[in-house]
Amino acid sequence: MTYAEIITIGDELLIGQVIDTNSAWMGQKLNAIGITVKQITSISDDESAILTALSDAAKRASIVLITGGLGPTKDDITKYALCKYFKSNLRFDEQAFINIEKIFLQRGKTVSAINRKQAEVPEKCSVIQNAKGTAPGMWFEKEGVVYVSMPGVPYEMKAIMHDGVLPMLVNRFSLPSIVHRTIWTQGIGESYLSEMISEWEHNLPSHIKLAYLPQPGMVRLRLTGKGANEAALKQEINTLQNQVLPIISDHVFGYDEDTLEVLIAELIASKNLSLSVAESCTGGYISHRITAVPGASAFFKGSLVPYSNEIKIAQLEVSAETIKQHGAVSEQTAKQMVKGAQKFFGSDIAIATTGIAGPSGGSEEKPIGTVYLAIAIKEKIDVFHLKLGSHRERVIIETALYAFSHLRKLLLQNS
Repeated sequence: MTYAEIITIGDELLIGQVIDTNSAWMGQKLNAIGITVKQITSISDDESAILTALSDAAKRASIVLITGGLGPTKDDITKYALCKYFKSNLRFDEQAFINIEKIFLQRGKTVSAINRKQAEVPEKCSVIQNAKGTAPGMWFEKEGVVYVSMPGVPYEMKAIMHDGVLPMLVNRFSLPSIVHRTIWTQGIGESYLSEMISEWEHNLPSHIKLAYLPQPGMVRLRLTGKGANEAALKQEINTLQNQVLPIISDHVFGYDEDTLEVLIAELIASKNLSLSVAESCTGGYISHRITAVPGASAFFKGSLVPYSNEIKIAQLEVSAETIKQHGAVSEQTAKQMVKGAQKFFGSDIAIATTGIAGPSGGSEEKPIGTVYLAIAIKEKIDVFHLKLGSHRERVIIETALYAFSHLRKLLLQNS
């Protein structure tokens, strides 16, 4: 097995000023080519910290990927620390400078003396040109370990990885084939899911691993197989997937890169229907996820966020008597809200939510996390009573996911 370690450099990472998204992206790409990330380390812009991290990483991994600290300012010291680690001096790389000049010319600027220094690289490195920025990538080898230093700017790092580093690693190392299959489930907890498929999981072959990846409202089941024959692995994982699906089919909505909102969009568009939303407790979150889907304007009419009872009554024609008798958070109010949304927007389908997201406002009868979700498809209305706990953000996210999941099932039933 080939192991890699990722080292991210920058004080801004340690104080939370910048979130490390580089490591997650690199981990995904390395895993896809059969390289296992052994450890991720974040360190400050400090020479001794860099030298120690490099030395320690070489004991654990045969690939060390470094991001950050390659800018033109005095606080960017990674290049000088690398010179010290590899006992190397700096040299001027003409091709790197041509690239810097080209980028500055595109921006209508001339290269300053400080930016010219970015073309200086350690003598013992092979340069990987940076098509997106001025700091080149640098490839080193020492005692069987490959070290690659890249800029910390995400889009620059990704370009260097995609165009240079990943192909070079594939050529440099003998890597196994790796196949992933992700099964998306909604509406069932991790522990319940585990109980349902325990016998199937127990019989998995040793070279295929199962991971449970829970998040609010959903659990991903990820099957991962490693071996020499990619085609055989794919066939084996397909067989295992077909074995488990009958057990959990009520909770499965998609695979791999699928999302509920994209699947909903495809279903609605395929039926030439339209959608509107009236969301109280979710505050526009459902609409946000729908409109994030490219092409949503073809079927999405619009949304209302009727947070107050006055707006529910005035815009959605919810009866004041209904709210007085049953409350704003009730099956009756949700039903009138969804009918009102259909009428207001003239849509075939509508979703309405009303609930208590918290952290206050609950009662013994209707505790925090109580949500009523209504879905109307033409004349038919279904109302779902959800109990989603006391975490406000989670209540909002899970309500949206339940809305998408139930709408998908209803649309498929109607088919």
